[in-house]
Amino acid sequence: MGDRLRPGVPAPAFSLPDQSGTDVALSGLRGRPVLAYFYPKADTPGCTTQACGLRDVAGAVGGTVILGISPDRPKRLAAFDQKYSLGFALLSDMDHAVAEAYGVWVPRRLYGRSYMGILRSAFLVDEHGVLSHVWYKVAPAATAQNLLQALSS
Repeated sequence: MGDRLRPGVPAPAFSLPDQSGTDVALSGLRGRPVLAYFYPKADTPGCTTQACGLRDVAGAVGGTVILGISPDRPKRLAAFDQKYSLGFALLSDMDHAVAEAYGVWVPRRLYGRSYMGILRSAFLVDEHGVLSHVWYKVAPAATAQNLLQALSS
């Protein structure tokens, strides 16, 4: 795995298309906290648990922007958003360049097969573009709770 990011360092910049094909740039969200979370694949059990948990707390996070990031195509992300009424931006990182910058594109193993994939992780970026909280290998159900706890501290 690449170098892990730590709280207190600037968040790696990115600009990615969302589920409607509109580019979303982290720099365009300055002035607001941003939760950028990385997940392996839209509409799979763990990813659905994670996304729906964040959807369910979205009203309690004030002006915090929630961004889900995966290697999925925008069309698949749009179907995922529509199916579960997520209501936040899902970003397409098909070349996994942003995942690499955040240290979450890593070797994985499943049923004895090795491949490169996403290490489910979440990053809370403050209003100045600096990482305030970092959660590598986060459990799907813990993402929303971690966010709420971080915002209340």
